[in-house]
Amino acid sequence: MDSQQMAICGIGAVTGYGWGREHLWDGLTSGKPAAGLESGYGAHPSEPGWVAKIPEGGNPIDGPSRFARAMRAAAREAIADAGERGWQPGKRVGLLHAAVLGDVDLWRQFYLERNCDLRPREYLGLMPSTPMSTFMQEYGFHGPAMNVSAMCASGNAGLLTAKAWLDAGVVDDVVFVATDVSASPENVLHFVRLGVAVTDVEPLEACRPFQEGSRGFPVGEASVAFVLSKNATRPYALALGGAMSHDGYHVTSVDPDLSQVRGCFRDALANAGVPAAAIRYLNAHGPGTRQCDQAEATILEQEFDSSTGIYSLKPLTGHCQCAASAVEAAVTALGYDRGFVPAPPAVAAGHPQLLTGRVPIGDGLTAKSSLGMGGHNSVLVLGPPA
Repeated sequence: MDSQQMAICGIGAVTGYGWGREHLWDGLTSGKPAAGLESGYGAHPSEPGWVAKIPEGGNPIDGPSRFARAMRAAAREAIADAGERGWQPGKRVGLLHAAVLGDVDLWRQFYLERNCDLRPREYLGLMPSTPMSTFMQEYGFHGPAMNVSAMCASGNAGLLTAKAWLDAGVVDDVVFVATDVSASPENVLHFVRLGVAVTDVEPLEACRPFQEGSRGFPVGEASVAFVLSKNATRPYALALGGAMSHDGYHVTSVDPDLSQVRGCFRDALANAGVPAAAIRYLNAHGPGTRQCDQAEATILEQEFDSSTGIYSLKPLTGHCQCAASAVEAAVTALGYDRGFVPAPPAVAAGHPQLLTGRVPIGDGLTAKSSLGMGGHNSVLVLGPPA
């Protein structure tokens, strides 16, 4: 395998569609959003609202919260999946975990229900590093282990960090997990107040990336895991390269001149060693907000060929925050394996290059962009296995 390529050998997922990657794939191919009406998420605390929460489940031995259970379930599924596809772990398996807010449910209980009174071991369980450490113990992995945090771009950041570790020879393999189970009523309310999240109507009515009438996104939750290696026999897809940058402009807004976003796309293509003409699909950040959608549409029109299709999964999965780009990269990888992109159905007039419904994926390359709040730009270039 070329030294610039990292193979996605296994995938695990826990999302609003349920526990397991097949629930994710089946949900997306149905064209129906993962979000449902949940009490406490409306304009008034007594009213329901639309949110794509991870349902209860997982193994109780993994802890009392959905965060720890989801993280470990996704990672175990990815490792088992990779083994079934011929992967054998090397001597140095590293672990990367993308986490921004950590275990919101347990911290909420700590302050509001337990009066800050926990046994020492329970308190340690609140730390994002604790599930990582116990997971390393479970599998006997001894490579480096650390958290990654870059807001909504954390999934891409983790995948690019894993590739950097592999390229540098720091590890033989990486297990990367991105977990965000932070859709508490309080957190969702603040995104609504920011004017970007929508809970008062069904997702496809509110979230219409690159279409007329879009108001923002439904909030989602997810934990998504990958086994990443340069020693793969039957990978889902290859990560060819990528780049990250930062606007350094505003805490929420994209710099309107797009210089850093544009530079990130160009650097990603240069790092992957491919021309813009090779990109056939732009798996966009696409949150359904005006500024982000305009930014990515402008990049599409100015930097790529008119045959490049664009789509965003957020109308279906919800915006899974820290895990968003990991969910979306996983779907690209599954799409290469299964032969099509499960794009959301278009519901209004939209961009002429917008993909809708099942689209045969062929052997074209995909640029996966993620623009994290605060100015985090990231682009990952993915392609089918050689």
